[in-house]
Amino acid sequence: MRPPLHFKLGELELFVLNDGDIWLDGGSTFGVVPRVIWSQLTEPDEQNRIRLSMNPLLVRIAGQWVLIETGIDRKPGPKHRELYRLGDENPVLAQLASLGVWPEDIAWVINTHLHFDHAGLNTRLEGGRLLPTFPKARYVVQKQELEDATHPHERSRASYLPENIEPVLEADLFEVVEGEAELLGGLRLIPVPGHTLGMQAVELESEGQRLAFTADLVPTLMQTPLPYIMAFDLYPMTTLETRKKMYVRWLEGDYLLCFTHEPGYPLGRLIQTERGYRAEPAPGGEAIGLVL
Repeated sequence: MRPPLHFKLGELELFVLNDGDIWLDGGSTFGVVPRVIWSQLTEPDEQNRIRLSMNPLLVRIAGQWVLIETGIDRKPGPKHRELYRLGDENPVLAQLASLGVWPEDIAWVINTHLHFDHAGLNTRLEGGRLLPTFPKARYVVQKQELEDATHPHERSRASYLPENIEPVLEADLFEVVEGEAELLGGLRLIPVPGHTLGMQAVELESEGQRLAFTADLVPTLMQTPLPYIMAFDLYPMTTLETRKKMYVRWLEGDYLLCFTHEPGYPLGRLIQTERGYRAEPAPGGEAIGLVL
């Protein structure tokens, strides 16, 4: 289990957490890219699954704790955990505790989208009841995403689990935004449709330094090339157009990227070559003040 990665972005303090690994079908993860190509990037297991991670981002900004994504849902039980080779516990809670941060300390939870592997710790079981994990937080979600999550169709229903959404609704903790929005000074929400219509990325800026949390627009470094779009994306051609737009923005703005599912080093930068886009890990950490 990777410990939290701690670094500074200008005046902001950031921790890339890790909620363990998830093993997903390799073909579905790389979409139209054939196995003969993607298997050079990652090795599948005997069931053709590849290892990905969940990397929520904890930010200290304006004297408040902000948690971007909450990790994966392990509540459905052993069959669910076996399907994705999940551990039994959500290590993100232990990682928060190791930093002296408790659920009650979180002021904002940003749901990039409401799929079970990104919003799974929105809630937890306590005494047989489902309750919001972060009782004093506002859970920030795009209006389109909340609408789609509460009215799923046949293709999206397996990813939107009511147990991660309804207790937050009942507690009136969702903070619904529509379109681009500045949540706090230096923290901006950017719609990035494609994987879902209501997905949002998160951009941070302080003292001229910038970071983008990519959500499932670009889950890992190895999926940066434009055609490497997951079969899980509900609107793949929208993903393609969104990537083209955001890649230009992130390159021109010299953004550091934080990849939500990267199983290795989760921070990187975009590069454009004659053969297209790719990403490489941020160098060693020294340039961005990493404390490992």
